Amino acid sequence: MNKLLTLSFWTVMAVAVAARPAPPPDLIARIHFVGTEQISADTNSAAFTNLFCSAAAQALRERTLEKLSHFPGAWFKARIAAGAGDETEQLRPLLDDLLKAEWFLEIRDTTNAAPETALAIRLNAARAQLWQENLAAVVQSWTRLSPAKTTNGWLLKKDQPPNLVRFTRAGDWVVLSWGQNELPLSDGVIRRIQTEKRPTPVGKNYWLTADLDWPCLARWFAPLKDFDFPKLGMQVIGRNGNLRFAGKFTLTQPLSPLEKWRMPTNVIHQPFVSFTAVRGIGPWLKRQSWAQRYEIQPPPDQFFIWALPQIAFQTYAVTPVPEANAALAQLHAKLSPVFNGSSQNGFLFPLTTLLTNNEIAWQGMPFAAPFVRALHGPAGDFLLGGFFPNVARSQPLPSELLKQLNTPNLVYYHWEITAERLKSLPQLSQFILMVTQHKQLDANSAAAKWLNQIGPTLGNSVTEVTQTGPNELAFTRTAPGGLTAVELTALANWLEAANFPGCDLRSPVRPPPPRRLLPRAPGAPVAPARPAPAPPVMPH
Repeated sequence: MNKLLTLSFWTVMAVAVAARPAPPPDLIARIHFVGTEQISADTNSAAFTNLFCSAAAQALRERTLEKLSHFPGAWFKARIAAGAGDETEQLRPLLDDLLKAEWFLEIRDTTNAAPETALAIRLNAARAQLWQENLAAVVQSWTRLSPAKTTNGWLLKKDQPPNLVRFTRAGDWVVLSWGQNELPLSDGVIRRIQTEKRPTPVGKNYWLTADLDWPCLARWFAPLKDFDFPKLGMQVIGRNGNLRFAGKFTLTQPLSPLEKWRMPTNVIHQPFVSFTAVRGIGPWLKRQSWAQRYEIQPPPDQFFIWALPQIAFQTYAVTPVPEANAALAQLHAKLSPVFNGSSQNGFLFPLTTLLTNNEIAWQGMPFAAPFVRALHGPAGDFLLGGFFPNVARSQPLPSELLKQLNTPNLVYYHWEITAERLKSLPQLSQFILMVTQHKQLDANSAAAKWLNQIGPTLGNSVTEVTQTGPNELAFTRTAPGGLTAVELTALANWLEAANFPGCDLRSPVRPPPPRRLLPRAPGAPVAPARPAPAPPVMPH
């Protein structure tokens, strides 16, 4: 596994310091990565070394880069010349430099048929020559056109967008850019390299900085529309054996006023190894197509999730509702079409839901006893869900946790002992993948071995999100692994997806069981035999 993939994963999850200058209005993406060689030389690189320098990490890195080397050819398949290969042999060596070396990527919106993109990477002369030759060979193979040599590289013009591709060497940097008609972004990057010796001034302690306009990016890359992410920025550094993230979301719509926390303290008990609290989530849930299918009215606006040690299925969630029995009835009405009345519901086992006076229970599921229960208490009404009975415990919530939730404008808080959470969470995730007919993570896979190797070394992870403006959320995280146990488990499954960097984890469709033929009753007419199908016509 490599640092770049984890930090790239966090460009989906995290954001940048609010004090940073606002990005230009036409900016789609801007990322600066100092490279693993500089990170390894940092005196605060203990977390990086622990995560990404073991034999298991190296094996996962090689497997991941091999998969990534096939991605550009698949991505541009509809646009490259017929019969051209994916050129993985030319591209694979370049991916090593994207891990080791310092680089800068910028994408800007244009009025043309394609955005303009520039990638600048700092390389020695030998590696720069390799990039120049390999990329020229890839471009020629995919376009059947020969790039024209220039003073410091090569240039290709073609008749389809992006119709201009340029490779330029500027000192110890190389710049690859592509776009439509003109490349002003590339020219600007080269000028900054020549005057500032780097593409943009960046604090020397930051390992990664990123600004991403997800709504604009989704206009050019349709698969991103499903994520519904806002604009974000992010900075990452290493400190005291941890990775530290800081940043902000810039939302397209103002946030609703935050309601006071309403938590059933008589239900959530110690000891737990993970605790999450979130509020203000109702308007966001209303916009999510995947949630609308199960949505109750009014949509839940707060959630509390916690996990107990030792038993994998002891993970619970609770949400406040105006009237618990009515909310439970609504939820059952939404779930019934999914589970009841058909065995072809996308699950490994035929599952049904049963509504009693105060609980929805799932029947037909082995090993677990999923439920959603209506609760009535001093703090109001709630819906409680889990995979295993919630055993009452005598230890109340710690006063420090309740004090933390009183932080002004706190929207999201998560704490966990990542090493403890990783002991049992994979069992729960494997069970869910099995029941929903998705591929389970192979215990002998490179990603699973990497998780097993780093798991025991990971300590406390703390994440906080606070509202800092009508449409802004500030974010901080401190964690030895950078990611939580849930995120690490999701990352491992994603890296092992057959179509990575896609994330298709669906199991192959099983053929239906053969029909059982009943014996013909005496005297019943015999059905005429069906004619045999015609043999296929073989091409000459």
